[in-house]
Amino acid sequence: MNLLTLMETVGENQTLALGGLLIGLCFGYLAQRSRFCLRSAVIETCHGQLGGKLAVWLLAFGAAVSLTQLFILAGVLDVGSARQLATRGTVSGALVGGALFGCGMILARGCASRLLILAGTGNLRALLSGLVFAVVAQASLGGMLAPLRLAISDWWTIDGGNARDLLLWFHASHGAGLAFGLAWLIGGLAFAWRARLGPWPVLAGLACGAMVACAWLFNYQVSAQAFELVPVKSLSFTGPAADMLMLVLSPPGKPWNFDVGLVPGVALGAFLGGLRGRELKLEGFKDGLSMRRYLIGAACMGLGGMLAGGCAVGAGVSGAAVFALTAWLTLFAIWGAAAATDALMDRPGV
Repeated sequence: MNLLTLMETVGENQTLALGGLLIGLCFGYLAQRSRFCLRSAVIETCHGQLGGKLAVWLLAFGAAVSLTQLFILAGVLDVGSARQLATRGTVSGALVGGALFGCGMILARGCASRLLILAGTGNLRALLSGLVFAVVAQASLGGMLAPLRLAISDWWTIDGGNARDLLLWFHASHGAGLAFGLAWLIGGLAFAWRARLGPWPVLAGLACGAMVACAWLFNYQVSAQAFELVPVKSLSFTGPAADMLMLVLSPPGKPWNFDVGLVPGVALGAFLGGLRGRELKLEGFKDGLSMRRYLIGAACMGLGGMLAGGCAVGAGVSGAAVFALTAWLTLFAIWGAAAATDALMDRPGV
């Protein structure tokens, strides 16, 4: 059964939700088994270890960039209408939001996707932090924090289209984008060899990145054949977490979409990964101090993710894979703020 037949059989919205579920399930399983985590990669880099966790992140990042650019070169993917490129963006939102997200990621011991994955394996700290993240994200989107988000976003904006495309900035082709992604991939393989990673973590890390490219491809192919407007998008967890919260709290009847399948799919995949590795375990907070730290971090990520237009995966990998300027600014801000926060938290007495 091809994609068009599936859409005619079950409906466009249901097809999107099913695709989100399957891609999310694969991503959740692979991320849980490979320990894919930007926070861990940042900490390893800051401590000068340059080990397996950095290698896994580099492998996923390199695979996402390379495969996405390969799809574009092959003519099966067009990201020109994607929000990260087509619409007006905010440089101030990317920088401030990325910094908030990076700080929160260290405090909460995981980014938005990592909290969802840990929650799927029974981590109650991550579950509560994830709920706070979703509430603050929704409040930043259309609630009491929306005026603050809009004010910061308006400090420095940039036009959509060519102004947000880094490849056009440097007069580079998608072939150059592919070569750039392969360079990151080779770097990841070098670090994996140095850290003596086995074949499974390497393959799982590569497959995590491939899920980002597959999500771009799937949503584009549905949009190209759908009667109604379907956004071209990839993996992200800030907006989807807020949408899932509202879906649960609102009366039944809201239309399904890719994000409706993605969030439960990732949680289910993480559960299956934990089950496969015998790592399912209920864990709670150690004390009130650690609880405050987690919840403050989750709140920072909720506001930061909405300001930046994406999380460590949504902006830092999905947006970077299509060379969106604001996505790369967000990624740099996340790394910088996370490194500074980790250095501060590492100080004696903190």
